[in-house]
Amino acid sequence: MKYQILSTLFLAILFVITGCEKSEPLSTPAPVIEQPKSSPELQEFDKGFHKKAITVMTRNIYVGANVDCVLSVQNPAEIPVKVAQAFQMLQATNFPERAKALANEVFLTRPDLIGLQEISLIRTQSPGDAIFGGTIPATDVLYDYLDILMNALTAKGLNYSVAGIIQNADIEVPMLVNPNPPAFDDVRLTDYDVVLAKHGVQVSNVQTANYQVFLSIPIGNFQIDIPRGYVALDAKVGARTYHFANTHLEAFGEPIRLAQAQELVASLQNEINPIIMVGDFNDEAASGQTYQYLVSQDYVDSWTENLIPFDPDGYTFGHDDDLLNPTANFTRRIDFIFAKSHVWHHNKQFIGPIFGIVVGDEYWNRTPSGLWPSDHGGVVARLRIPKNPL
Repeated sequence: MKYQILSTLFLAILFVITGCEKSEPLSTPAPVIEQPKSSPELQEFDKGFHKKAITVMTRNIYVGANVDCVLSVQNPAEIPVKVAQAFQMLQATNFPERAKALANEVFLTRPDLIGLQEISLIRTQSPGDAIFGGTIPATDVLYDYLDILMNALTAKGLNYSVAGIIQNADIEVPMLVNPNPPAFDDVRLTDYDVVLAKHGVQVSNVQTANYQVFLSIPIGNFQIDIPRGYVALDAKVGARTYHFANTHLEAFGEPIRLAQAQELVASLQNEINPIIMVGDFNDEAASGQTYQYLVSQDYVDSWTENLIPFDPDGYTFGHDDDLLNPTANFTRRIDFIFAKSHVWHHNKQFIGPIFGIVVGDEYWNRTPSGLWPSDHGGVVARLRIPKNPL
């Protein structure tokens, strides 16, 4: 979708350009210490290996810039300048380099299934036409995050394939590239949620959908919609079949986030296989309304049952926007792995042993230039869910 910014705004944009303050410089990268061969958390995680267990990961990989600063503007004339600032940070946060660090997390934990959020496709058009109300879509691919990440996994000797993908928002906006004379390109961001399956995992019954309830943002006389969705599928790991769902719920507005969670739960209500639901839920554990709703629907938060004692808080968010904070500064837990079984034990749903860790929060997780892999940490859980007697 394109912003229909009319040419009558062109002069207003020039005033914004003239009065725009210089963006804050990026932080200085911290020195990176060589990664140790293991860690206490990874050692404990490995103890949870069992041939009847399933290992899953949820990972928000981060587009690489704070796009909220673009979406929060009140005057459409500010957009090209804000987009230029966000684009500068997106390039500085260097996803091709970060993808190698993300691939290393997968190498160390070997999940059977991975739920990815903020898989981005960045396309450009030069010169752009959106500033004058044009509607020609940008098609020149600058960064294909899924392709970059898959290549990084392959380079580590890992064999994963795309099991399911859902397209969410598709937004194209003008970007200032030269203030005098004024010149503009277009930048297009298409967002996806993706499920990856390790070689040997048999996938079937793939279902994808966008939620009926979504955020709409007014900007001046214009409006932008932010659809979100989910990918769900059956996955046979060893002799067991699970129903795996991956989602990224709305960050702004508890009522929208809750409504999306209710849609997801409703879509899974007839499942008889054990359900594993992962994602960036953008809700606080354990006080958030959406979190409490999911627990009330008999979804067990795997972290509350975690047998690894080293990280009781399990925080997963958030590193600085430029990913250069010298130490991890997570203060929130918003990325979850939920499980739901049809086996009950002593009047309580019985999930079985769970070994879970947060990745992307240790100094050695950073890239050679000092970037964290994402503004989120990922969560990896190894679960052994008793067989469904039905």
